[in-house]
Amino acid sequence: MVVEALKERQTVKELAQKFEITPQQINTWKRDFLKEADTIFSKGEKSKKSEEEEKKDQLLKVIGELKVENDFLPAVRQV
Repeated sequence: MVVEALKERQTVKELAQKFEITPQQINTWKRDFLKEADTIFSKGEKSKKSEEEEKKDQLLKVIGELKVENDFLPAVRQV
């Protein structure tokens, strides 16, 4: 529907009649699509980001665990 509206081969009013919805709904979908188009077409990059973020989270967890161990060891040696 949105692609048809973007092609502009038919007016929004004609498309609304054809699909039995309001022209406002088509305009809303069209606006939302255009606002998010970069994320829709960069699907592979988004997955890559997620993998990178997951790796970063894992590394931060390890750093946190090592910090706790390092903070704990001097206290054990003093006892």
